[in-house]
Amino acid sequence: MIDPGRTALLLMDFQAEIVDMLAGGGSRAAVSRAAAALSAARASGMPVIFVRVAYRSGYADASGRNKRVAMLRDQGRLIDGTPGAAVVADLAPRASEPIVVKRRVGSLSYTDLQTLLSTLEVDTLALAGLSTSGVVLSTVRQAADADYRIVVLRDACADGDAEVHKVLMEKVFASQGTVLMVDQFVNKLL
Repeated sequence: MIDPGRTALLLMDFQAEIVDMLAGGGSRAAVSRAAAALSAARASGMPVIFVRVAYRSGYADASGRNKRVAMLRDQGRLIDGTPGAAVVADLAPRASEPIVVKRRVGSLSYTDLQTLLSTLEVDTLALAGLSTSGVVLSTVRQAADADYRIVVLRDACADGDAEVHKVLMEKVFASQGTVLMVDQFVNKLL
């Protein structure tokens, strides 16, 4: 069972530009499944936290030494305050739901997410995000190192490479926590 009072649902990088970049990798289906998880979490009283990646205009916070960040900068993507950097409408955050803005891949890197989680007194993280090999992988590793219980919502994640998605879900994430389909997650809520 999953205790909604001890668990937070993290919806990570569900942003218009990222959904478009990963359209061939099932991102739209992942948004739909994430919406189902979001609805169930809200109904159960589980805290929901949105995480998005965005950079300042001019990319003063985007180092060219970081290959992924440099690629986004060179493409002019994910500038804070633009429609492409916003959370997609299907997952629109409520005013009471925190939105953590990050500048790197992992949700716990250089953000106030751990402070929020500590204040909420959660010990379990339910993760959904785009992409599996990006934010989900980085956050799983960071959360494991911070001693959180981890639940990865398999069908609420997507990646540009289906084989990488499969290997991460079946081999890596399963060794760090529990991998569930959204319907299984919903059925396990207390």
